[in-house]
Amino acid sequence: MVRMIRESFAVVEPRSDEVAKFFYGMLFSLAPATREMFPVNMEVQRSRLLRALVHVVQMVDRPDDLIPFLRQLGRDHRKFGVVNVHYESVGTALLASIKKYAGPAWTPQVEMAWAEAYTIMARSMQEAAAADEGPAYWHATVLEHQRVSWDLAVVRLQPDHPVGYRAGQYVSVETPQRARLWRYYSPANAPREDGIIEFHIRSVEGGWVSRSIVGHTQAGDVWRIGPPMGRLGVDRKSGRDVLMVAGGTGVAPMHAIVDEMAQWGENPRVHLFVGGRTRDDLYDLDNLQRFATTNPWLTVVPVLESDPGARGVEQGTLADVVTRYGAWEDRDVLVCGSPSMIRATVSRMLVAGTPLDRIKYDPFTLD
Repeated sequence: MVRMIRESFAVVEPRSDEVAKFFYGMLFSLAPATREMFPVNMEVQRSRLLRALVHVVQMVDRPDDLIPFLRQLGRDHRKFGVVNVHYESVGTALLASIKKYAGPAWTPQVEMAWAEAYTIMARSMQEAAAADEGPAYWHATVLEHQRVSWDLAVVRLQPDHPVGYRAGQYVSVETPQRARLWRYYSPANAPREDGIIEFHIRSVEGGWVSRSIVGHTQAGDVWRIGPPMGRLGVDRKSGRDVLMVAGGTGVAPMHAIVDEMAQWGENPRVHLFVGGRTRDDLYDLDNLQRFATTNPWLTVVPVLESDPGARGVEQGTLADVVTRYGAWEDRDVLVCGSPSMIRATVSRMLVAGTPLDRIKYDPFTLD
């Protein structure tokens, strides 16, 4: 089953945008009510669908990783009002989309493999959604909007009830300026007693939500926050040291993890590489270096791609610099940043000899 799923998906992946368009067209035809769950502009949603499919295909033979991911998705989808009957329509649309673009690679055996896999996926999501007794989402009021630079803002919010996230996880958010446009962001602080959550948000090209947040969010705005997701985190009992690789605002979950670890007297050693194109991209470096001065287990290495005159930094991409130090085969590895940065870094590390099962990253950390 695993082989047939991966081989057939490899055939359709080069036409992934067409697959996603066909999928949503068929879904909205089969279940018209689902159209109201999504924004008018579906570009990001199509990208997110394919990213989730790629992630599932990569983990289809690793149930210990796949099932928790699916259960988180099931809980997260409660915020849309998804019910069991919708899963049947999604499955029909998904198989029809892959069949259309797989051509001769689609056989009765391949169809059975996909059908069995989707049944497992849907069951995991439905069971998790049914068992979750928490809210489908939280309301949170903006306390402070700090413009760090022309394209970066720090936003602090007070949820109406504590959001039970772990340091390193991410949540989906919806803002009043961009209704139904949910985006995923990682809290940049460990959970606090007062419940306040801090986000670091950079305006990205074509980013309807990120540009709106950076330019127009105001104190008093009320956001909606979805259930926590993600598997980034440090197992302090594993006995292994940790490598963290963060690009841009991908430093936010790393900051949260370090913030939480600083509350303990003893920790594994942490090597944190934080990268950007220019010095301005390392907006959180001073804070991280202050952590390092008071926590000897933490080493922070700044990395710049396009600033050859800068001092006290490593030069090159994060993928270049991290692998220049070695394979890190004895470390737990956490990677966060743009999808392209994650792909490049993980690929280079695997070639360098880093074991795949030691590398953790999340599929929805940036849109």
